[in-house]
Amino acid sequence: MADLSRIIKAYDIRGVVGEEIDESTVRAIGAATAAMLSSEGPATAVVVGHDMRPSSPTLVRAFAEGVTSQALDVVDIGLASTDQLYFASGHLDLPGAMFTASHNPARYNGIKLCRAGATPIGQDTGLSAIREAVEAGVPAGPGGGRVTSRDLLAGYARHLRGLVDLSRSRPLRVVVDAANGMAGHTVPAVLGDPIDVVPLYFELDGTFPNHEANPLEPANLVDLRKAVVTEGADLGLAFDGDADRCFVVDERGEPVSPSAITALVAVRALAESPGAAVIHNLITSRAVPEIVAEHGGRPVRTRVGHSFVKQTMADTDAVFGGEHSAHYYFRDFWRADSGLLAALHVLAALGESGGPASALMAGYERYAASGEVNSTVADVPGRIAAVRAAYGPRAGVEIDDLDGLTVALPDRSWFNLRPSNTEPLLRLNVEAADPPAVARLRDDVLRIVRA
Repeated sequence: MADLSRIIKAYDIRGVVGEEIDESTVRAIGAATAAMLSSEGPATAVVVGHDMRPSSPTLVRAFAEGVTSQALDVVDIGLASTDQLYFASGHLDLPGAMFTASHNPARYNGIKLCRAGATPIGQDTGLSAIREAVEAGVPAGPGGGRVTSRDLLAGYARHLRGLVDLSRSRPLRVVVDAANGMAGHTVPAVLGDPIDVVPLYFELDGTFPNHEANPLEPANLVDLRKAVVTEGADLGLAFDGDADRCFVVDERGEPVSPSAITALVAVRALAESPGAAVIHNLITSRAVPEIVAEHGGRPVRTRVGHSFVKQTMADTDAVFGGEHSAHYYFRDFWRADSGLLAALHVLAALGESGGPASALMAGYERYAASGEVNSTVADVPGRIAAVRAAYGPRAGVEIDDLDGLTVALPDRSWFNLRPSNTEPLLRLNVEAADPPAVARLRDDVLRIVRA
């Protein structure tokens, strides 16, 4: 049995196949998940989908064996993006399991679990209980569960297209980099007239032969940026491996910050739901709450992480939520995140505008940012305390501890310093008026962190 402490994370289950996660472990996790769901009330089935990794079908079969051993059925939707699995969970009103390791390299795989209606199962809402059950040994169940297959791709596509109206859009030429991930499966089903898609790496290949499926890394946007300019495209879209995150590149090949996308989609959502709450995590640009308030919405700040965003959305009935990592959450999509739904909103906004993407997005980019800067340190609490001591006594400085240490300075620049959940790392994000100001503040903080 694998070391569960290594593979059960805060939000999902993930590890190296054959070393940290294997068939016997996944079979036990399937049984423990089914037993937990049955103990919470009447449960009939679990809907399961998987990405294109070579290990995914084998692990799905093992998980299904565990679930059916506890007398629950499995509805297998086959190849799917993570947001397609969330659609299945919401549409069928069933708990779900998505087999993916998202943007991680090919040797990894994992499971994202949710209750019916795409409600996430995290460490504090079920993953710890599943771990304890597996470690204790799940009692043998009565068996009798069945596995059936169901194709929900067309239904998923209809649902997304029903949420965003492209009828008023001018024709757009869009380069889409699927990174050999699941966007190569979902984008052709969803995007059509008036969108002319130029495909880049749409072949499903879990070995990622062209580049990593992690558009957060600038190196993985190089091909897309070049193709947008070469093709004379209006826009570029890049998806991660399981296609729940979407990054945007304008017509010049310049990346658009996820904070700007959050602000754009928020404005569109507020036009349909005036006065609604909009969620943003504490690392998004300060422009996001400013723009939300300017459009009559109620900005609500949360910790980083989908479980916090989704819970706060439920508590506030928020219409939309966005994170700096390009996760975008929608009330009308069971509060789940969908990279392709966010892309549809960007395409609709661009298609209804008269200018290029760079002009459209300029209205949502107000400040400069550092991006995430990681530092390996031996004493994480000590370094955070040192930064607090350096900035705390200064006049006009505001400090909060919602998620790590956030320091706001009188000139409206700010930074957040967060510890990693799994490594001896400190993650620094800085925002200021312009790049030189960002560089100065970043370097000042790093001198303390890395002392």
